[in-house]
Amino acid sequence: MEDRVQKQALVGRDRKLQSLLELGQLIGLDLQIDGMLVQIAQKAAEVMGADRCSLYLHDPKADELWTMVALGMEGQVIRIPSKTGLAGACFQAKEIINLEDAYLDSRFNRELDARTGYRTRSVLCVPIYNRVGEVLGVIQLLNKKAGGFAPEDETFLKTFGNHAAVFIEIAQLQRARIEALEQSREELRHLNRAKDKTLHHLSHELKTPLAVVQGIIRILRRRAQASSSPDGKQGLFDTLDRHLKRLLDIQQEAGSILKSYQKVDEGLLGGELDRLWGRLEEIPGIPPDLIAQWYDVKAKVAQYVPTRSMSLRRVSPFPAVEKLLGQVKQKAKNREIHFLAEGRKDLSILTDPGILEELLVALLKNAIENTPDEGMIRILLEETKGGVLLKIQDFGVGITEENQKFIFDGLFSTRETDLYTSKMPYEFNAGGKGLDLLQMKVYGQRFGFDLTLESRRCIYLPSDRDLCPGRISLCSHCQKMEDCLASGGSTFCAAFPTSGEKD
Repeated sequence: MEDRVQKQALVGRDRKLQSLLELGQLIGLDLQIDGMLVQIAQKAAEVMGADRCSLYLHDPKADELWTMVALGMEGQVIRIPSKTGLAGACFQAKEIINLEDAYLDSRFNRELDARTGYRTRSVLCVPIYNRVGEVLGVIQLLNKKAGGFAPEDETFLKTFGNHAAVFIEIAQLQRARIEALEQSREELRHLNRAKDKTLHHLSHELKTPLAVVQGIIRILRRRAQASSSPDGKQGLFDTLDRHLKRLLDIQQEAGSILKSYQKVDEGLLGGELDRLWGRLEEIPGIPPDLIAQWYDVKAKVAQYVPTRSMSLRRVSPFPAVEKLLGQVKQKAKNREIHFLAEGRKDLSILTDPGILEELLVALLKNAIENTPDEGMIRILLEETKGGVLLKIQDFGVGITEENQKFIFDGLFSTRETDLYTSKMPYEFNAGGKGLDLLQMKVYGQRFGFDLTLESRRCIYLPSDRDLCPGRISLCSHCQKMEDCLASGGSTFCAAFPTSGEKD
């Protein structure tokens, strides 16, 4: 009898050791983490003679434990706070929990049992670690089929979990790489769409002036052949000069877009260098000569990568708003638009006064060009924790959700290309490709403020091809100004720090 018990114990140990060898073969080259968790949990439950197995991984961003394998509910992602239940207690304390009856422990969460009708009795919960010794998650066995979990079960599950953690960490790294590739692919699609839209738009812009220039040249050629009289030629030359100037403006605008994107790249590079320096400063024991070399590299790079201007001054934004609003109203005096400036007059912000002026002009111009006559534009100053919000809200047609992704590209036209017509600034639908907004976004990166957009497309004009008549009284949908104000619009929000510099 004793020999048979010993033989069974040896067979059980051999089976457990064999399972460790089988673990890699079981997972194979399929490093999809969701399927991997299922396979690991099934193998652990089988080898340990448990009824069920749960494998929880820690999500540091949400500080939660999550699993697709819990209480037989495969296929469902379950998330719990990292301090909840036995799994949370095991994760926080980094200690093994072995219970004969879970209901006698106050840390046990009975809600899942109540919801599923399952009765949890014995529990073995073991933390699993990554290669650097950080807790990766928790593996939890429920209801051993033959008695409770023994100390040797704890030892084996700990070893099993360490082996499984290697494959889990590899799968997590692979998932991170795939997500990074997907993000890069999405950014490439974004850039390709912007490129195509820009080329289409510039082609449309160039078509008319080039056709005019070509036509004038033909007329001049015929007149020169027919007569040497200068009569009538001056007007043609004036027209020719005007359209050639437009071509030069387009070329300069394209150059400005490229320069703005270059500044964005420089700002991102400068930010990465700052973050790298911050990380290096946190590492203890760095040799002084390495620190000195890094200072030297940083100083040399700063000659080519502009850093944020340090000449920020304390400015009262409300008087600046009132001053610039008066100037903008004068430029848009032919428009019938109501302006409303509200908010705290005693607030102050840290910024460059010239940049604040450019920001106000750009945002007000954008708001006017997208607001129909008889409409309203609202400027609001609000104090928040650690800063001041400058909001410029128009009640125009708004921007579709799809187009909001591209509004700061410097390549965005307010209307579809075949509906676009160039007009004077401050006219309704005056055009433009968001170059001012791109430049303001660049300024925000360099001078420490955030620029964001919230927009809702007019409910009566859901697509880019649905046109607003440009005056509320001419709209077939709105009976009065209040109807138009409630139908859609956009709010640009600039968040300024009130002290220090933005991180």
